[in-house]
Amino acid sequence: MPAVLVHGVPDTARLWNPVRSHLERSDVVAVTLPGFGTPRPQGFAATKEAYADWLIAEIERLGEPVDLVGHDWGSLLVQRVVSLRPDLIRTWACGAGPVDVEYVWHELAQQWQTPDVGEAIMAMVTPELFAEGLIAAGVPPAIAGQTVLYFDATMKDCILRLYRSALDVGREWQSDAGKIRPALILWGADDPYVTTVFAERLAVRVGGELLIFEKCGHWWPLERPRETAAALERLWRSPSR
Repeated sequence: MPAVLVHGVPDTARLWNPVRSHLERSDVVAVTLPGFGTPRPQGFAATKEAYADWLIAEIERLGEPVDLVGHDWGSLLVQRVVSLRPDLIRTWACGAGPVDVEYVWHELAQQWQTPDVGEAIMAMVTPELFAEGLIAAGVPPAIAGQTVLYFDATMKDCILRLYRSALDVGREWQSDAGKIRPALILWGADDPYVTTVFAERLAVRVGGELLIFEKCGHWWPLERPRETAAALERLWRSPSR
């Protein structure tokens, strides 16, 4: 039963390289969302529903229940897949992205969700400005420099489509279906986009373990890779419910 790692916005599967370097297991698949450092298939809508359906299909292809892990938008997608297809999941972990009726999107997300404003912002973002923003949010400089290489027109368009499909994602997707599988909620104590209140609410709702990394921002897979790997391996050793 492989582990499947799902990145968020504006990352690619490379987000998970530091965590993977600390994992003992080798059956790990880090997927790349369509349009994020990879072409977007013709006709792919890049909405939240399209990405959730895509992830379900990717897991189905593996042919057995998986240990599913998600960060940021990957966290939202993991929660959705668990609620729709628990038969595909052995354990799951996520963080830095809530599906919660009480959550209000952060300022930049709201700008992306606004027609014309989102396009104007995307047009203004240079690789240098983008890297500076990532570093300020906790991404190590070397990794920030790599990430900006994939922030192209396709990714920008996918980000706008994804966020505009998710204006009311909390009401549409919130679920406690995760209680049927062992769950782990991972969060940075200093996340500038989502406070730990939502980590606590999610852990209670799904009956999962909560791990908050002190002095850590939004990108815990990059800021705390060793601790993340250790926590995941503890989860994967837990008996299925």
